[in-house]
Amino acid sequence: MKLKEIYSVLDSVSPFELQEKWDNSGLIIGDMNRDIDKIVISIDLDDMMIESYEEGTLFILHHPLIFGKLTAIDTSKYPSNMIEKLILKRQSVIAMHTNFDKTHLNRYVFTKVLGLTPDVEKDFICESDVDWSLKELSERLEDIFGLKYLKMVNPKERIKRVALTTGAGASLMDMVDADCFLTGDIKYHDAMKALSQDLMMVDIGHWESESFFCDALSAELKNLSVSAIITQSKNPFTMLFHG
Repeated sequence: MKLKEIYSVLDSVSPFELQEKWDNSGLIIGDMNRDIDKIVISIDLDDMMIESYEEGTLFILHHPLIFGKLTAIDTSKYPSNMIEKLILKRQSVIAMHTNFDKTHLNRYVFTKVLGLTPDVEKDFICESDVDWSLKELSERLEDIFGLKYLKMVNPKERIKRVALTTGAGASLMDMVDADCFLTGDIKYHDAMKALSQDLMMVDIGHWESESFFCDALSAELKNLSVSAIITQSKNPFTMLFHG
């Protein structure tokens, strides 16, 4: 199957034109006329993945390998070291980032993972009424996202409405109409702002909340003539607990 044919399917599933202006979704590395023998779906890419798969592999990633201005190809540094290996092995990369967040990922996590039905959807946000105690919410999130602990801002004993943005969504808090906002990468000043607005926020982790990307996308690619393999990239963070 040609890379351009797969690209066309992905574009029909989640149009690349929907990505944010600052994003870099779409073809990252490859030739549209190249033959693709295998598809590997992952959040990110690492050395082991490149080494494990042969020529003709297409990596469909959530996070763009090239993100921001790339002024030099210094192959001793990331991401240039990855780019060199991919080119030498004639492997290809497509990213589905903010376009897929908008069309699939947030809704998938909200409905399939959290088991909620959104009554409001805004690009990156899903919302729904709930009736959870703080304990019920905590146990649910710890179990679903595999979290050892929860970092919260302004915890409430009763949660009546919840909103979700996967990845890093704290900057969207002004668009949220809920008393609890679930997202990742909550910064100090975001926390201070949420506290002043009486908004509860729970940091569910960037990697943890987006780890369902592979499942969400693979469900859309079942009819491709090329087999799609899910391989979960490792969380770059290691939690160290001192007793």
